[in-house]
Amino acid sequence: MSKLLSQPVKLALIQLATGANKTQNISSARSHVLEASRNGAKIIVLPECFNSPYGTQYFPKYAETLLPSPPSEESSPTYHALSSIAREAKAYLVGGSIPEYVTDTKKFFNTSMTFNPAGQLIATHRKVHLFDIDIPGKITFKESEVLSPGNKLTMVDLPEYGRIALAICYDIRFPELAMIAARPPCNAFLLLYPGAFNLTTGKLHWELQARARAMDNQTYVGLCSPARDMSATYNAWGHSMVVDPNAEILSEADADEKIVYADLSGDKIEECRKGIPLNTQRRFDVYPDLAQGKIMYQE
Repeated sequence: MSKLLSQPVKLALIQLATGANKTQNISSARSHVLEASRNGAKIIVLPECFNSPYGTQYFPKYAETLLPSPPSEESSPTYHALSSIAREAKAYLVGGSIPEYVTDTKKFFNTSMTFNPAGQLIATHRKVHLFDIDIPGKITFKESEVLSPGNKLTMVDLPEYGRIALAICYDIRFPELAMIAARPPCNAFLLLYPGAFNLTTGKLHWELQARARAMDNQTYVGLCSPARDMSATYNAWGHSMVVDPNAEILSEADADEKIVYADLSGDKIEECRKGIPLNTQRRFDVYPDLAQGKIMYQE
């Protein structure tokens, strides 16, 4: 059986400090992506809502129209910037997420775009599970007041390396997506989650979720947060991290702006799965194989 990750690759997660100025946010993203590229990263990830502040009150103002694709530069300056940056960096670029507006339906989405080293769009993921929570005395947030959910699981083919799975923030709390992505026929070597947990949920569950998804699926996991800004209306947890298939943290940021790097190896995945052979021990005579059910890969 061929390795899930056919050759070693350096991953970079950019814990970007963002503000109210979209042009400045994109310019800062470019600088950090190119820095990561100079340091050898071939898969580079930006955080959730990297071109805008995070909050339902901001989504309509900062939203861009991505369809029909490719959009005009006027409709989506971020699309064209990401395409150009990926081409300049000669790397796969996972563009965190941005607010998207669909003119036909008048719906807003939280949307991630992935570009290849030639600057071509190769995947789009709309956040499937919307962040609607109410923790008394701590935080209430309802993305569904403005956003609509996406309706598919997103796999991304990187021909030189293998397949990765892409989801956004709150999606990580639903292990079904990760289980399906990590098993045949999807076979992801990396689960990526641009995300913006807050100071309440971040402290409780950020690291726990990352390590749980890695442990359950014996694959690499990357969580990419914005940097923390205590003057903003929403305070991100930070602590972007890469976790290996044994659920060990390979690298982690603090709360400030930083690039987190990790070297990923197919040998590590094989070693972990050989030592604890979950893939041959599952009892699908007792419970169903989620990866073989009805799965939406298209909107």
